[in-house]
Amino acid sequence: MPQPYELIRFAVCDQVATLTFHNPAKRNAFEPRMREEIAEVVATVRRDRSIRALVLTGEGTHFCSGGDLSNIASVGLDNAGWRERLTNLHDWLQDLLTLDRPIIAAVDGAAYGAGFSLALLADFIIATPRARFCMSFIKVGLVPDCAAFYTLPRIVGPQRARELMLSAREVGAQEALALGIAMELHPPEQLQARAQALARSFVQASPVAVSLIKRALAAPGHDLATLLELEANAQSLAMGTPDHRDAVQRFLRKEPASFVWPAQP
Repeated sequence: MPQPYELIRFAVCDQVATLTFHNPAKRNAFEPRMREEIAEVVATVRRDRSIRALVLTGEGTHFCSGGDLSNIASVGLDNAGWRERLTNLHDWLQDLLTLDRPIIAAVDGAAYGAGFSLALLADFIIATPRARFCMSFIKVGLVPDCAAFYTLPRIVGPQRARELMLSAREVGAQEALALGIAMELHPPEQLQARAQALARSFVQASPVAVSLIKRALAAPGHDLATLLELEANAQSLAMGTPDHRDAVQRFLRKEPASFVWPAQP
């Protein structure tokens, strides 16, 4: 079946979905048409319960270079128009951020501006040594968008997030690893295989447990009593699942566990 998309590629294989930003002439710049296509894919993934994990990546040697400035300059919207255009992003951004299945971002080259923000929507970021992350918005008189005000401080802390947003300095791969932005670094030729291996490991994980863990981690602002109540509710649900009962029986029979995190390549 031919791809119905212009600026992305979408495929599902072995219960793993892969969304690839495909605008290589502009280093996979984030254009309005790309946003619309991503929204369609996110809706598809949320509906299709057979999909157990999602990989985000970029075509060629870059992840996403951020918003297409030539497009921004030519639109000519007033403040109300820009606000409406940006709030139209919020539904699918929230749907992606709250997706109840793991998201792995495989980052090579530039993850600038909105590209950095999109990578931060993932549960795991793996990168190549030539990956570069930058909250570049202030360089063009803008503020971070695509949920970066929510995601970045939760990963690096508010003080470092403030520094990265106000300085717009580039963060190399090794610093991204040290800051906790990236989980692993891999050579470019191994990046996609590693992303797929991580994603495929969740095909054997309990989907209920994965969903409950992601939901609980999305609410760290609650007090201890509230989190303990959330924990009790979540655990009682997890204990009633076939995945839990099967895992216990495997353990008692001294059989290998179904869910195994892939070893380093």
